[in-house]
Amino acid sequence: MNTIHKNKTITTLLAATLGSAGLHRFYLKGKQDIWGWLHLATLPLSWLLGHFFFGSPLLVTASPFILSFLIAMLEALVLGLTADEKWDQQYNAQSGQTSESSWPLALILVLSLGVGAFALIATIARAFDLLYTGGSFG
Repeated sequence: MNTIHKNKTITTLLAATLGSAGLHRFYLKGKQDIWGWLHLATLPLSWLLGHFFFGSPLLVTASPFILSFLIAMLEALVLGLTADEKWDQQYNAQSGQTSESSWPLALILVLSLGVGAFALIATIARAFDLLYTGGSFG
């Protein structure tokens, strides 16, 4: 019985763009994936923290969503850098097709690395600003 072929480029793009909502996890493993639901739960959780702790720094109230975003960027890199043979063995064993990565995947990986590094550095900088100056610089 053939199953649906999971495209590595689409999965990496989903992880890089909508990974905070867990869409890449739902694409790979379906609705039963607990990690996908955990990604999805970070948005309402951050909204609730912002509602109940109004006036707190955004880094504190949105920390679940920010952490989910950073994890999604890391997952995009890990998924995209997986060898095609290993990808097919893990996600496409019954599909009857093979994967062949090309330049769009490389472009997505480069952009994911840049955005993820920028977000991580900005998060660390803001955390140190809040920790050592009480947020005086923004």
